[in-house]
Amino acid sequence: MPSFTVRTPGARYDCIVNRGAIGSLAQHIPAKAGRLFVVTTEDVWELHGHRITAALGKRAFHPLFFPGGEERKRLGEVEDLADQMLAQGADRSSLVIACGGGIVGDLGGFLAAIFMRGIPVIQIPTTLLAQVDASIGGKTGANLVGGKNLIGAFHQPLAVLIDPDVLATLPEREYRAGLYEVIKTGIIRSPRLFDWLAHDHRKVLALDPDVVEEIIAESVRIKAEVVSADEKEGDLRRILNFGHTIGHALEAETAYSRLLHGEAVAFGMRAVSHLGLDMGLLSDGDHRRIISCIDSYGPIPPLDGIEASSLMNRLVSDKKTIQGRVHFVLPAGIGEVKITSDVDPALVMRATETALGESVRAR
Repeated sequence: MPSFTVRTPGARYDCIVNRGAIGSLAQHIPAKAGRLFVVTTEDVWELHGHRITAALGKRAFHPLFFPGGEERKRLGEVEDLADQMLAQGADRSSLVIACGGGIVGDLGGFLAAIFMRGIPVIQIPTTLLAQVDASIGGKTGANLVGGKNLIGAFHQPLAVLIDPDVLATLPEREYRAGLYEVIKTGIIRSPRLFDWLAHDHRKVLALDPDVVEEIIAESVRIKAEVVSADEKEGDLRRILNFGHTIGHALEAETAYSRLLHGEAVAFGMRAVSHLGLDMGLLSDGDHRRIISCIDSYGPIPPLDGIEASSLMNRLVSDKKTIQGRVHFVLPAGIGEVKITSDVDPALVMRATETALGESVRAR
């Protein structure tokens, strides 16, 4: 049973990758915990609620249903969930279990971070994207109209229980969206992981058990390593934002309604790969390998009607923009990236236009 430990100045917890990991839930709940609240969506509960119920045995808990969707990941929903907790007698001894995809994990974690100034949370990710990325590292938050996750807090979980079995119920599009985050991890830090994805894409897409467990475990290992070295994104952790700066701008421009998060990241990775090539950081060979790998797990939805200039305007509102300077994570090779704010806006525009043109031609 692979288990990877995150160690930060204020927390230490395990990310357990194991088929049947949800069954160990009760072991991670402190003896002094009070009322338990499971934040989830109705569709996830219908599929996996029985796993939670069986794992908790005779322990009472209260399910709290979030409607789901990036467009509903707002402060009003957090307030509604908090009101429901109060009505059920929640206090500072209560504990939140966030069971769902990245949106549920972000919102459930944020609820735990701010309810009565902070109560514990356990993350049970049920999508590939959440398993390899969103559930690990304590980032929680909600969206504003102007951008994604612009309100939030760092709130590390007590544990992350990653059960590959739940992926069997995941729609194909959701699974592919998660694979883009795995590609990201390979590009920024693991040539071995990238090679698996590039060479074994048929096995990956077919949910071959051994291959899927390998790519999840390697992704979780890297995420735990990076978060342990830099909890609050002061330096190293920023490499995890590869593809996200332009990806977040695209999500906001499309009102969070046309693409899944991983699909937006895929577009962002294409754009910054073109940018890295234009700036002389990335070789032509590695550029072609990155684009080919992304394409092998596509397609992403077409982006007709999106203007590069509109995405450029969105970039200044991204939370990674500091004092008006947009920071980019650019590829310098397979397994290597460079963080810089010294980028000519004209090059960013050209790279974004190229990626948009490829999207339209791919229809």
